[in-house]
Amino acid sequence: MKPLQGKVALVAGATRGAGRGIAIELGAAGATVYCTGRTTRTQRSEYNRPETIEETAELVQAAGGTAIPVQVDHLVPEQVKALVARIEQEQGRLDILVNDIWGAEYLAQWNIPVWEHSLEKGFRMLRLAIDTHIITSHFALPLLIQNRNGLVVEVTDGTLAYNQDKYRLSLFYDLAKMSVLRMAKSLAHELLPYHGTALALTPGWMRSEIMLEHFGITEENWRDAAEKDPHFLISETPRYIGRAVAALAADTNNARWSGQSLSSGEVAKLYGFTDLDGSQPDCFRYLVEVVEAGKPADVTGYR
Repeated sequence: MKPLQGKVALVAGATRGAGRGIAIELGAAGATVYCTGRTTRTQRSEYNRPETIEETAELVQAAGGTAIPVQVDHLVPEQVKALVARIEQEQGRLDILVNDIWGAEYLAQWNIPVWEHSLEKGFRMLRLAIDTHIITSHFALPLLIQNRNGLVVEVTDGTLAYNQDKYRLSLFYDLAKMSVLRMAKSLAHELLPYHGTALALTPGWMRSEIMLEHFGITEENWRDAAEKDPHFLISETPRYIGRAVAALAADTNNARWSGQSLSSGEVAKLYGFTDLDGSQPDCFRYLVEVVEAGKPADVTGYR
């Protein structure tokens, strides 16, 4: 049984990382998934990384799903408008919108005050993190609200409970991630008359392609990174947040989460799924109770 059979999903920002994991799990659950991003096998984005939307689509299909890769720059309204028109023409509906567009890892300057931070990089980060989500929602939501129970997932870094009293690495990064949390709240209000749900969702310490590369490891030997940072043992695969989105999308009563912010670890406990290794990492509880409490690294009871 595939609980999302007959549903149509758009994962905006599915080239790599969380977007790729979400696309795979939505496809495995039966949804037809449009996978968008800027990098294809013939053209790379400013990231200049090897992952492509075609590769994501192939991984969805390998998981038993149906995927359609479409090259889209979500900062270009005309491209997003054309994408949604194509989905409407080909499918006649849109049930799930995942705004996972980010693309700013290489723009981030950690713990740099605003007067020293590059304005060019900072404003580019805000455009990639915020404008893309707004543009995509502007064009996609008229199609999504044609059917009841549409779901919008705004992917960010950190829940509201975790972020609200903290400084998140730089003024620009802080604004980017908090804005997405507020965006989910606003969209929940606007979707309410159309029986739609919007929520914010964050992964924990996610083993994205870039993170694996940073630690010089692969998914097969990821635990070796604990030699550099023992807290890395709380990390999770991109498929974990993917399973969270699939579980939320399959829940006919997901409106109870509308306007809220959740983490992959919280959703795993709510719906009873695990990461690929059978564990349930609860990263944000671990960050508060172990890392920020200054305790030695020990994931016992947290995954």
